[in-house]
Amino acid sequence: MTDISLFNLAAIVLALAAAFGYVNHRWMKLPRSIGVVVIALFASLAVIGLDAAVPALGFRDALRGTLERIDFHEVLMKGMLSFLLFAGALHVDLGGLLSRKWAIGTLATVGVLMSTAIIGTVMYFVVGLFGLDIPLAWCLVFGALISPTDPVAVLGILKTVTVPKSLEVKIAGESLFNDGVGIVVFTILVAIALGAAGGEPITAAGVAKLFVMEAFGGALLGLVGGYVAFAAMRSIDEHNLEVLITLALVMGTYAIAFAIHVSGPIAVVIAGLLIGNPGTHLAMSETTRDHVYKFWSLIDEILNAVLFLIIGFEVIALAITGQIALVMAAAVPVVLAARFISVATPLTVLGLRRTFTKGAIPVLTWGGLRGGISVALALSLPNIAAKDTILAMTYAVVIFSIVVQGLTVKTVVRLTVGR
Repeated sequence: MTDISLFNLAAIVLALAAAFGYVNHRWMKLPRSIGVVVIALFASLAVIGLDAAVPALGFRDALRGTLERIDFHEVLMKGMLSFLLFAGALHVDLGGLLSRKWAIGTLATVGVLMSTAIIGTVMYFVVGLFGLDIPLAWCLVFGALISPTDPVAVLGILKTVTVPKSLEVKIAGESLFNDGVGIVVFTILVAIALGAAGGEPITAAGVAKLFVMEAFGGALLGLVGGYVAFAAMRSIDEHNLEVLITLALVMGTYAIAFAIHVSGPIAVVIAGLLIGNPGTHLAMSETTRDHVYKFWSLIDEILNAVLFLIIGFEVIALAITGQIALVMAAAVPVVLAARFISVATPLTVLGLRRTFTKGAIPVLTWGGLRGGISVALALSLPNIAAKDTILAMTYAVVIFSIVVQGLTVKTVVRLTVGR
């Protein structure tokens, strides 16, 4: 199994994604992403159970070895994420986004920072209560990686739930931008934590410079790249070539972002908004628009299935003790409470001057799903003593979020919004 080629590994992953997707569509009838996660999770638990019953078979070690061949952080953060974010941004109404810019901007910045601080501080005392020793700096790192809502999971669920347009724009807009902000905060806090552990210390000026470079640099890159693609598409009318231009835009922008150390996620979101709004209206014919939408919809569906399949199987790689299991269970309500506070506080303050959709706070709280980005960030941590515990807590929150919150968000919308 360890000699498996990259092509064969990709073939196995795609075959399983297709098979699990078929089983879900034919019999389980769950939303596609959730169905694939649930089936993969049960398959993982079955392998763990079989391995415990008959250790000589070595199923768990073989599957763990295969999973280790998949560098989840590399695959998601430096590959899949760019396509998924662009596909999501392509369908977001820019006018609606700009009309709610204060709410979305506040949730994606102040909300992420509040949530990071609350989760990090509370979990520092919680892990200590259960006899584990994780420094506050690394608890804050956990807060940063688990605070952003995952646009892949959130946008997937929005396809299955009917919510008021104004609330839908807030949910989608926040999820598209807060992951970029969260990744920047995560990067800064990891640098601070390593500095506190004896590495090179980072100054307040260094933090500010890194934030400005990452966030604003990414936005500028997205604008420039998006405009170049827009101008090229406007000068021609050839749908296959224009689809190729959008593909080159995503891959090129993301590669340049990593090379010059700016935020790739923010860059592709800005580029996606530019192509999906003025681009579709002013630079594309109806035929081209149809091909672009269908192409990116297909990319979105395939990569979603693969991403959530891998998430479902990652449980096999976890090292869980009794203490870690307790911390995992405690992390879920702590993250939910922090999400509620970080949503309710800015919306309540902004609500003094404007009226928000009925049920906005509970829907944004419960609909703020976590997903692959959090798992990828946890896996990217250096080999510190707390890494296994942080990864286990992350996985617990992500699985609860995708399965429990994802399956019940429609009920929450109906009870709070009345739809």
